[in-house]
Amino acid sequence: MVNYSVSDLLTAVLDEGTFQSWDSRPVAESVLTGEGRVGGRLVALAASDFSYQGGSIGLVAGERLARAAERATARGLPLVALPASGGTRMQEGTAAFLQMLKVTAAVIAHKAAGLPYLVYLRHPTTGGVLASWASLGQVTLAEPGALIGFLGPRACEALAGRPFGPGVQRAENLRAHGLIDAVVEVRDLASYLARLLAALPDRSCPAPDAEPEGQPPVPRARPAHRSAAAAEGAAIDGWESVTRTRQPGYPRGLDFLRAAATDVAAVGEGGGLLLALARVAGRPVVAGVQPGEGTFGIVGLELALRGIRLAADLRLPLVTVIDTPGAELSVAAEEGGIAGWIARCLEALVTLRVPTVSVLLGRGTGGGALALLPADRVLAAPHGWLAPLAPEGASAILHRDATHAPAMARAQGITAGELAAIGAVDLVAPVGGDPWTGLEAALARELAGLAAMDPRARLAARLARLRRLGT
Repeated sequence: MVNYSVSDLLTAVLDEGTFQSWDSRPVAESVLTGEGRVGGRLVALAASDFSYQGGSIGLVAGERLARAAERATARGLPLVALPASGGTRMQEGTAAFLQMLKVTAAVIAHKAAGLPYLVYLRHPTTGGVLASWASLGQVTLAEPGALIGFLGPRACEALAGRPFGPGVQRAENLRAHGLIDAVVEVRDLASYLARLLAALPDRSCPAPDAEPEGQPPVPRARPAHRSAAAAEGAAIDGWESVTRTRQPGYPRGLDFLRAAATDVAAVGEGGGLLLALARVAGRPVVAGVQPGEGTFGIVGLELALRGIRLAADLRLPLVTVIDTPGAELSVAAEEGGIAGWIARCLEALVTLRVPTVSVLLGRGTGGGALALLPADRVLAAPHGWLAPLAPEGASAILHRDATHAPAMARAQGITAGELAAIGAVDLVAPVGGDPWTGLEAALARELAGLAAMDPRARLAARLARLRRLGT
């Protein structure tokens, strides 16, 4: 297997001398963006540079990808994504993890404009990248022999106790299971893309005389209510939250549903999710609740998508309750395309036109939690937390052992208060008492406020919220 550098890849794919970079400071990053021609057709490109921190996505890379998708949309250009990444940049913690939502939202807007989004999965593509924007292509190709999986081998071994068998996470096996459309050599990629593009309409428009250069994200002032929420949970230790939410006596999602809702009627259960119709403060809702027992698997993700469709069909608010040890780690989950199911949940939640509220009640572990997070409002229990991986997995990636898990939990910005400080959580319940103290009233209040908004304004505000993540 040939290891192509990103410059060699662009040389192989693009017509000679046509690439123009869209990147400015800092030029060195884990993704490169720009435009060029493939078979004479102008396209936008976003390519991972695996030589830079394993192609991981941090704040700057996430902003660069989002801006590239937005620029491609404004120009009417097809967007070709060429990922090769280990996923989220663990050194930047949960703030980097949330970039997956921002990039996903920008890609969804590009597709909603009727523009092509073509993906070529390179060796390796894993983690949050595969569970978000790398799994949303209208056509998805892969490099022969490429390692493609929800979790990379090191994290999988640390969390599951063993790596998957040989060949499970390879491009050819994914093609055999219908998860990608074709396995294509790099030397043949230009001709393959040229044929695809020739079959698609050209909606490009001239570039403006001057386009602003992309800049690194700049922190913005937070609204006062966020500052108060952050202060409420600021003193809570990350490892304390992790250990407390793992204890058998910690109240779970079903406890919260019983406390906050009436007339609960279950309409589906399995794979780490309960789907129900219920009333909150007398208001009918669809509720998708992680009960806190077992991992979040494909059955649960399918059920979540059913709940999203049900909310849309009945024009009811959707409430999700997050408490999961993570997404399922198994050969069956890999070959069933669990990363793609997570990406489809993200896409459906981002575009759902009814009011949405997420409650981060307990363990917010990896893609299993992220799949239910995008919402108009996010509420959190004082010990609710969100992390790219379980702290043991993050420790394995950065330190090659699990002994640094407590330090990782404290360093990655995973707590409810820290999430409020970066705008990912709107309200942290008061410390003390039951984990949902204050959440019931807040949930009722938020649902009433969201119902009163114009649906188009509400959706626009949700997209703006996602766009601000990490900036």
